[in-house]
Amino acid sequence: MREVAIIGVGMIPFGKFPDRSFEELGAPAVRQAVEDAGIGWDRIEVAYCGNVIRGHCPGQRVLKEVGLTGIEVVNVENACSSGSTALRGVWSLIAAGVYDVGLALGVEQMSTQITGAIPLDQDDLETGQGLIMPALYAMRARRHMEMYGTTREQMALVSVKNHDHSVHNPRAQYHKTFTMEQVLGSAVICDPLTLYQCCPTGDGAAAAVLCAREIADRFRDKPVTIAASVLLSGATNVEPRDLTASDLGDRAAKRAYEMAGLGPEDLDVAEVHDAFTIGEILHYETLGLCPPGEGGRLIEEGHTRIGGRIPVNPSGGLLSKGHPLGATGVAQIAEIVWQLRGQAGPRQVEGARVGLTHCMGGGIGGVDGAACSIHILRR
Repeated sequence: MREVAIIGVGMIPFGKFPDRSFEELGAPAVRQAVEDAGIGWDRIEVAYCGNVIRGHCPGQRVLKEVGLTGIEVVNVENACSSGSTALRGVWSLIAAGVYDVGLALGVEQMSTQITGAIPLDQDDLETGQGLIMPALYAMRARRHMEMYGTTREQMALVSVKNHDHSVHNPRAQYHKTFTMEQVLGSAVICDPLTLYQCCPTGDGAAAAVLCAREIADRFRDKPVTIAASVLLSGATNVEPRDLTASDLGDRAAKRAYEMAGLGPEDLDVAEVHDAFTIGEILHYETLGLCPPGEGGRLIEEGHTRIGGRIPVNPSGGLLSKGHPLGATGVAQIAEIVWQLRGQAGPRQVEGARVGLTHCMGGGIGGVDGAACSIHILRR
């Protein structure tokens, strides 16, 4: 298989924009990515679009807006991993030699579509008993606290850190810092999780242009290479299910590191799926950034802040950058590309050359996700 590079990325600021059309959200991100890549529209041979709730042909709707028609367009729905799944689809075709240049787009408009809590899979036993995402993560938090002594304060520090980071991200949904006391004192959503420990809903779009690495230098200096692209589904028959771990995330991480020929010790920066504060702590452990049970200590000691040993979510993460479902995975990719290029401004991780994105999707099986996509990028 051929090596694949990312030569262009684009992203609009995340937020709530009920007065904008779906196409008006997606089109600017696509234009930015193509301009950043330095290519003509006629070079794009295929496009994948990640979207969760729009319905019929979201990719064609956005691409019609920018005049990109007549090419292969594939629409992807894979819960919160939809955008990163779309990117993997483009990567697969280019790596296989089917196409040389392709576009990955993630776009979501939630402000006009979502009015309440988003449930887990309707067929799950737990969903029938009223389980929703905040409750699931609250259960995981309680179990982690019981098993490893993780504290409320350690979980709150994830929110404090990510909001601190997002102040320097002009594309983030929020630009406000919080103290630990403010996080812990915000409204209880599902104990021990408070409002500022849960990601917001919102609208947004992000896009990336991929091409065969062998021709990438024609378009831009020092393109970012995709060293690993992994997508796996949850093994719902795993019993007993451990609330403090993810079989899916563990398998995906191991495969990604093997594919890249790297390990967690080689990472300089990461964007992970922090839909809830405890989620980021659990993902530290799943990704091998620390041993099991030590995620709380990792955040408490400042290792995952910008300037720490392994900065996590310099963009602000889902908690503060925002989480428009279909756009999240591509937005994570855009952030790592900017970091590896040295273009992240005040939130730049010094000397970053290897970065990882991690996106979880769905709630099948209650504990494990339905999808996990991990990408490792390098300069």
